Amino acid sequence: MNPHSHAGALAQPAPAAPTLPHTAQHDPALDTIYRRIGWRLMPILLLAQVLAYLDRVNIGTAKLQMAADLGLSATAYGLGAGIFFVGYFFCEVPSNLLLHRLGARTWIARIMVSWGLLSAAMGWVQSTTGFYVLRFLLGVAEAGFFPGIVLYLTYWFPAHRRGRMTTLFMSATAVAGIVGGPLSGWILAAFDGQLGHAGWRWMFVLEGLPSALVGVLVFLLLPSRPREVRWLGADALARLEADLAQAAPPQARVHRAADVLNGSVMLFALIYFLLLAGLYGVSFWLPSVIRADGIASTVTVGWLSAAPYAVAMVAMNVVARQADKRRNWGTLVGSSALVAGVAFCVSALAMDQLVPAMVALTIASAGILSALPLFWNLPTARLDGVAAAAGIGFINAIGNLSGFVSPFAIGWLTDLTHTATAGVGLLGASAMLAGVLTLVYGRQTRRP
Repeated sequence: MNPHSHAGALAQPAPAAPTLPHTAQHDPALDTIYRRIGWRLMPILLLAQVLAYLDRVNIGTAKLQMAADLGLSATAYGLGAGIFFVGYFFCEVPSNLLLHRLGARTWIARIMVSWGLLSAAMGWVQSTTGFYVLRFLLGVAEAGFFPGIVLYLTYWFPAHRRGRMTTLFMSATAVAGIVGGPLSGWILAAFDGQLGHAGWRWMFVLEGLPSALVGVLVFLLLPSRPREVRWLGADALARLEADLAQAAPPQARVHRAADVLNGSVMLFALIYFLLLAGLYGVSFWLPSVIRADGIASTVTVGWLSAAPYAVAMVAMNVVARQADKRRNWGTLVGSSALVAGVAFCVSALAMDQLVPAMVALTIASAGILSALPLFWNLPTARLDGVAAAAGIGFINAIGNLSGFVSPFAIGWLTDLTHTATAGVGLLGASAMLAGVLTLVYGRQTRRP
């Protein structure tokens, strides 16, 4: 067999949506099976993602106290917030391949325990160098978690059901934003000075240790593959495996890791990079933007930071339901990104007016968080097996480098211009470019 045959197949236009058998859409027995799977798997995955995102971005709230204690400039903070993603980048693909080999339960549990302990250790950091080192190690520890879950969901749900499941999973990102801002702000205020320690130190400890504990629960409760569970039964397992096998278009799949690095995957990585720039820009800088508009209370800052995520959680699930129903994932990814880009630009122009800026940032957050989970329907329709493990890991690794570039760029522009306007405008340009590239990709791959 030609070793490049799979890569060649990938380079050809892929169908816009797989042609699914009638039973995959309308069989009540299959609906019952997938509901049972969802109720068994999703609660613990949602909890894990809430903690993952909270431990990743609570640095934004901690900055309100930590920057003064450690003597961090905006540029130094942006570098520390972003260096997480350097460690994340180097370990992402190896971590995802190990998950594929060792099993989701063992590897996701390892990831959660290690990142929880490192996040809690941030409470003892004493210098800028220590801040950089721990953020880098936190990225190494967490590498593979999100793409591992994306890969894991392909083991249990076909494409026409996976959009809603991926969006439900990523709703936990919005939940983390809703809960995390007020929680972190409250800890900063309530625990400041307790036992002689600043509130931001308590925040890292109290929000980091639960991740390690949930990692233990993952090891005890989460099955790696459908064949490992008894609660499905033999007949339900057979129906599930048959449905998964026939739902994906074989001609669009790539199976070998060696065939992954091609133009389409590179394009996916670029689009994901641009989308995540908007998400991390909001996550790391929203508390500072609110503070700059004259809000002094850390609790109030926390509550205001939660508002965009509350709206986004509703919007992203409405959009996902429509996308799975119409199977136009690419169109909705592109249009959501364009809406976010315009909203970022509006918020940049209204940066000195709290209400208009918050409304625009809320719309931008809803657009970005609607686009991100549906995006994963595009590469997972093209990759399978170990190629999926490598490809998803690669796309996520490249994409998450924006978590380094975006905060650092905004910090540098803020120091340079003494306002966040230019940095937020950069987020708008990134989101709009992501939207255009996705829509162009969709037109090129649409079935005649």
